[in-house]
Amino acid sequence: MGVVSGLVLYAIVWFMLFLIILPIRVQTQGDLKDIVPGTHAGAPEHHHLKKKALWTTLIALAIWGAFVAIILSGVISVNDLESWMGRGTR
Repeated sequence: MGVVSGLVLYAIVWFMLFLIILPIRVQTQGDLKDIVPGTHAGAPEHHHLKKKALWTTLIALAIWGAFVAIILSGVISVNDLESWMGRGTR
């Protein structure tokens, strides 16, 4: 795995995880009964983006490390993936 491939893999893992973590513990204006006129009641009031980005970075690093270890060790190869998907080499 090259450096660019590793960075792309980390970016994909980070963004997928961030989209999963983003809606967790969001306090909306409707929850707090403080709706600003002209906004939706579901608009976030407290979103804690810095904390979520930090947790996403730490968790993504661990997941990415596991992926890199599997890829570099050769436990699962591209040929294995192709055979599992039914597109094996003949």
